[in-house]
Amino acid sequence: MQTETLEVELPIEADIIALDKDDRIVVLIEVKINQAKEKAAKQRITDRALEQIKHFLSKLSEKKVVIPYAMIVTLENIIVFKWDGTVLSEAVLSLKTAEILHYYDSKLGDQRIFEPYLTRLIEAWLRDLAYNWKSEIPPAAEQIAAIGLLPLLAGGTTKLRVKFGGDFIYRN
Repeated sequence: MQTETLEVELPIEADIIALDKDDRIVVLIEVKINQAKEKAAKQRITDRALEQIKHFLSKLSEKKVVIPYAMIVTLENIIVFKWDGTVLSEAVLSLKTAEILHYYDSKLGDQRIFEPYLTRLIEAWLRDLAYNWKSEIPPAAEQIAAIGLLPLLAGGTTKLRVKFGGDFIYRN
């Protein structure tokens, strides 16, 4: 089996970041549309996204930036991990994407979806968790609270397609 080394150089671009009320980055989110039919192929894409996130977080930690959570979003799942600056945890939460996002688009699943739209739906959900713009209790709020992420999102916002490596990085 041939292994591939993923080299990461700054700047790094994230699909979405979530910021707390003090504009500190609390979640790095990668959104991946996977059209593969075979389970093994889908898993390889998810594994590749996970490796990419690990490398991103490691590179940022070298610059004294620690983002406490990471998320991989696919059409099937929303998977959340914790990062302590050196180790990325196993999944601390796994949610079914359709169950969460159906609240924001009732026709979700009826048609083909592309990455920009999935990204916007995830952003809507994160903002709902942050300041309840659509519902008093957004989908999966209890599970997000149970892993310690909900208080970090409260009062915050999101940003799309953010490049790290310049002046945007928050430093403790």
